[in-house]
Amino acid sequence: MNTAKNKQNAIAFYKMAYEGNPKKAVELYVGNEYIQHNPMVADGPQPFIDYFDRMQREYPVKTIDFERAISEGDLVALHTHQVWPDNDQYVTMDFFRFDANGKIVEHWDSIQQIPATSANKNTMY
Repeated sequence: MNTAKNKQNAIAFYKMAYEGNPKKAVELYVGNEYIQHNPMVADGPQPFIDYFDRMQREYPVKTIDFERAISEGDLVALHTHQVWPDNDQYVTMDFFRFDANGKIVEHWDSIQQIPATSANKNTMY
């Protein structure tokens, strides 16, 4: 496993899909299967493409910053800070499993909205 390359590819895949080109992201980075654990998206590459195409249509102005990326074995974990319209902010943790060919074949995520106030001065990212 090339953990450094998998980390780069996970970031490139997520960034490309998030910024509005999920079809190209799938063509470049997804393997023969795509198992999805997000309950809002069905298995397979087409539901992933459809979801991110809809997000781009409904929310064309949004940003993503990759705060951390950790790679171990066939897994890559990404920790992101996302800003959506009206300064609606989220922190996400995404996990990607890669096959032996360095292609993404499985995805898990956890998403939390960043609250307006906090009991401490630390960021969630």
